[in-house]
Amino acid sequence: QVQLVESGGGLVQPGGSLRLSCAASGFTFSSNAMSWYRQAPGKEREWVARISSAGGSTSYANSVKGRFTISRDNAKNTVYLQINSLKPEDTAAYYCHTSFQGRFYWGRGTQVTVSS
Repeated sequence: QVQLVESGGGLVQPGGSLRLSCAASGFTFSSNAMSWYRQAPGKEREWVARISSAGGSTSYANSVKGRFTISRDNAKNTVYLQINSLKPEDTAAYYCHTSFQGRFYWGRGTQVTVSS
């Protein structure tokens, strides 16, 4: 059974930082690319970042480029999202995502709230 469990969200002031984690199980983690998405209240879910299976290739949405860093530890079956210089518009639920064999898998999300 595929499971993706996010953690690390919280309330942070503008300009602050957080590191989100996503612990994966139930599939061969090291063989799959992983992504982070986010969904703000009243808005559609949007893609944030992606990392290749071995971690050698990353890509980011323009809105987070230079502030967010995606990484992974295949020995721990975990993908991370380091988020710096947080802005109020980064407030959202952040979701871990992967897909394989024609199916899509999501975690339940972790809430990030940026407010003074």
